[in-house]
Amino acid sequence: TGKKWSKSHVLFLLSALFVGRAAAERCPRICICDNIKYHVMCLNKNLTEVPTTIPQITQKLDIRGNDIKVIPGGAFLPIPYLTHLNLQRCKVETIQEGAFRGLGRLIYLNLASNNIAFIYQESLDGLSSLRQLILEKNRIEEIKPGAFGQLGFLNFLNLAENLLVYLPDMVFQGLQLIKWIRLSRNALNVIANEAFAGLPTLRRLSLDHNELQYLPSEALSKLSGTTQLDLGYNPITYIGEEAVGMASLKQLFLDNMALQDVSHKAFESSPLLHTVDLHNNQLQVLQPLTGMGHLKKINLTGNPVLCTCYMRPFKEWAEKARIHADVACAGPAAFRGEQLESLRIIDMRCGSQALEEEQLPSKAIPTREPEEEAKKKCPEGCVCSPDLQHGNCENRGLRKIPKGFRGNTQLLDLRHNEFHSIPKDSFPGLKNLVSLHLQNCKIAELQPGALQGLKKLVYLYLSNNDIADLNAAVFKGVPQLAYLYLDHNGFTRMPRGAFRLLPRLFSLHLQHNSISQLSDHDLAGVGKLRWLCLTANNITQVSPKALAPAKMLEKLHLDENLLQEVPTRSLQGLPILSELKLSKNPIRYIRDGAFQTVAGSLQHLYLDNMGLEQISSGAFAGLGAKVKSLYLENNKMSSVPDLGSFTGLEVINLSSIPFYCDCQLLPLRKWIDKLNLRVGATCGSPAEVRGQKVKLAAIFRTCLGSGPKKAKRTSSGKSKASPKTGRRDSKKSGKEQSRSSKKSKA
Repeated sequence: TGKKWSKSHVLFLLSALFVGRAAAERCPRICICDNIKYHVMCLNKNLTEVPTTIPQITQKLDIRGNDIKVIPGGAFLPIPYLTHLNLQRCKVETIQEGAFRGLGRLIYLNLASNNIAFIYQESLDGLSSLRQLILEKNRIEEIKPGAFGQLGFLNFLNLAENLLVYLPDMVFQGLQLIKWIRLSRNALNVIANEAFAGLPTLRRLSLDHNELQYLPSEALSKLSGTTQLDLGYNPITYIGEEAVGMASLKQLFLDNMALQDVSHKAFESSPLLHTVDLHNNQLQVLQPLTGMGHLKKINLTGNPVLCTCYMRPFKEWAEKARIHADVACAGPAAFRGEQLESLRIIDMRCGSQALEEEQLPSKAIPTREPEEEAKKKCPEGCVCSPDLQHGNCENRGLRKIPKGFRGNTQLLDLRHNEFHSIPKDSFPGLKNLVSLHLQNCKIAELQPGALQGLKKLVYLYLSNNDIADLNAAVFKGVPQLAYLYLDHNGFTRMPRGAFRLLPRLFSLHLQHNSISQLSDHDLAGVGKLRWLCLTANNITQVSPKALAPAKMLEKLHLDENLLQEVPTRSLQGLPILSELKLSKNPIRYIRDGAFQTVAGSLQHLYLDNMGLEQISSGAFAGLGAKVKSLYLENNKMSSVPDLGSFTGLEVINLSSIPFYCDCQLLPLRKWIDKLNLRVGATCGSPAEVRGQKVKLAAIFRTCLGSGPKKAKRTSSGKSKASPKTGRRDSKKSGKEQSRSSKKSKA
């Protein structure tokens, strides 16, 4: 500019320089601090708490992949300028009161992929400027009233892939500027009438992949400004008159449900709808939809639509209103595979050449509970809502299961009482119950027939009790049970054969018990089991046939146990296993073909924090492009076998492995160069390169172009020291490896 620097300019530059130096000095040793962008990263460092020496000027803090189980009050007070905070995959279980106080500038908070079970009113205090809150992939079962009351500027809330079963009234109170709430892939089956009240700015609501059996029409009617609603993948069979009454709704997704009938007046109260997606349902006929002057597109692909005379009115209506109707005919035979739009109305007949009228689906007419039943009183000390079909007796000091709940009750919450024993026929008249909560009730015994009569029960929560054994007769009369939570109890062995009366069991949680082994027949009868969680037990052995009954198993969590080798033979016969967790087992050596039996399906493999000393060159034989994530961090080996076959990786973690960086590691270095992923591999030795990233270590420059330099071997098979590094070749012959492995076993 040609102007002289003023005194204030000079003082500003000096102060900025001083702050920069101070910030650089305070940067935690294991973190990376970029003081130009005010960005600090401490990824996958085994941190058990938030570092206390983060520069005060930091605006973006990324501490993903650590071990911070508790976020204490005031954890971020020293860094008040934060705008972005990422705490993904930190094993967070508890957020204490005031944990985020002082973060009045924070606009982005990511807590995804943790173990958070509850959101309390005080958990999110201090986040007055927050715009985005990511809580997906946690264990959230309940949101306490007022939890979001301080988040007046939040515009995106992600609660997908949690364990929510029920949304109470006013659960989102305080979100005055919210634009999108994502509740996909929970277990929601009951939504209170006022659950979405007070959300005038909400534009998009995602309720797909839940357990809703009917449309929560009353709750949805409160969403006056919502333009997109996704309800796909819910087991809803019928949509009645004016079921969706949303004044601003434009896009409605009802795909992949179980719809057999949709009333022609179903969407009359949503006049602005322009897209309705009904693909992959069970609709054979659809009548013209009335009151939809803005409709432009309706998708009926994947439905068994019969293009007979009964579909003529729909075709005429769609053509007259210029609606694009994507409909492929499933019958009669002459039109199979044809598009409805291409047919002539005159050819759409009924009679001998078409299916008869009696073959058309009858309308599913919802039955009403008799008035006298609905007027029954709620048990003393409990709160019941007949409209919500919900009973709540949580933390009432009860010693016996109360009786007298309404027959239409679908969710019953009895947590935090003192039942000790659940006798036979404890839940009479609750034939419609879907979800039963009995956590933290000091239960030591469930007597045979305790759950008798609960024909529609899908979710049973028995976590945090004193149960040490179970008899199969306990589950007599609950054929629909799919999700069973028995974690944090007193099991020292698997309750053998206890699940044989549960043909639909989908997810079994036995983590945090004291089970010592898995034996044959322990899992008898669980032919449809998809997820088995045995984290944090004392398992030392898995019988070769222990998992055989669970042929449909997709996820197996054996982490934090006492296994000393990969249970290769036990994995045989699991053709669709996609996720295997073996983290934190004392496995020192992985032999050839360890995962061969599940190589055709495995996508996620966890081998971190095990103290691994050696992985055989053929350990990953058969694994390849299907593997999406591989976790090997925090182990003791100095090299890893060839990873060239892993061409589909989305996540790979090689941090905190003491790699010996010489020319023999060059293939790994070249492989890392080709990846567009954060790998985290660093050199552990020799001393001159310790702490350097494998990708950047200068020692490999002497190898480039010449290939890896191998140590020369003498005729006796012993290796000579490399002239440059003095390192001896640690590779042994197959016989030597066999002998050493036998010695280690002994």
